[in-house]
Amino acid sequence: MIITDKEIQADYLNRINRVFEFIDENLDADLSLNKISEIAFFSPFHFHRIFKFITGETLNEYVNRQKIEQSALAVLHKNLTMSEIAHRYGFNDNSSFSRAFKKYFGTSPTKFKLQNPNRHSKICQLESKNGQEYPNYEKYICIINDLKRWIKMNAKIEIKEMPNMNLAYVSSIGIQNLESAYQKLIKWATPQGLMNMQTKIVRIYHDSFKVTEANKVRMSASILLNKPVDVNAEIGLTSIQKGKFIVGSFEIGLNEFEQSWTGLFLWMNENGYKSVDKKPFEIYHNNFNEHPEKKCIVDFHIQIG
Repeated sequence: MIITDKEIQADYLNRINRVFEFIDENLDADLSLNKISEIAFFSPFHFHRIFKFITGETLNEYVNRQKIEQSALAVLHKNLTMSEIAHRYGFNDNSSFSRAFKKYFGTSPTKFKLQNPNRHSKICQLESKNGQEYPNYEKYICIINDLKRWIKMNAKIEIKEMPNMNLAYVSSIGIQNLESAYQKLIKWATPQGLMNMQTKIVRIYHDSFKVTEANKVRMSASILLNKPVDVNAEIGLTSIQKGKFIVGSFEIGLNEFEQSWTGLFLWMNENGYKSVDKKPFEIYHNNFNEHPEKKCIVDFHIQIG
């Protein structure tokens, strides 16, 4: 039986959003089809079909990819042993972690960490998966120095205490679906009087372009809320907890987002800050189509401990 768009009703999407949240928070737990289908209130057979239709992956493929990609980010950015990382992301032991990691990235976790360009550039990582060579050390240093200069010239970076923020959102899987997610969100928000000059558009990243293919990166197209709202099943509610954040303020073109994020994480590492297990996000302060140079005025946020 072929699933059509009409069969994927809003209630289904709402249930799948709950599944995403559970997987994000429980990568070391039982994420079997039977367990996850219970959370979604589907039969295992029905859930398998719905999940693959929405994500393009089976549950097992999605879970395994999340474990490997999130562990890769931990290898690069967290001061943890390989054993700690293996345990945190649900691998039985170091051997099974190393085998799965090498199968996915083509190199061991230890070698992956030693490849310095990989800490700051998705391009280097993607090339390595295709068997190409990393840039040599001199070229890497040149890239990093250029990036430091660019960030110094183009970003205002501060450490800020941010309050709790409540948001309404629509999930987007893949950069190609982000615009339609925002359109759906705005279509819901406009008649409720939530779209005005003070409304802040937000994008939350649940995956990193460093290690996840652009057509699989999951994002939440969101707006900040200043009052309680009633939502339909298509719209989710979430919150960003108060805390300390690195906030990078930029006025940039659409082709400068990767450079800006990479530079901000570099600034974080260079200044001795450590990110916590929270999702980075952007808050927009303008409509880039109304900017004379088609630029976005946007703040990037990384939560730190």
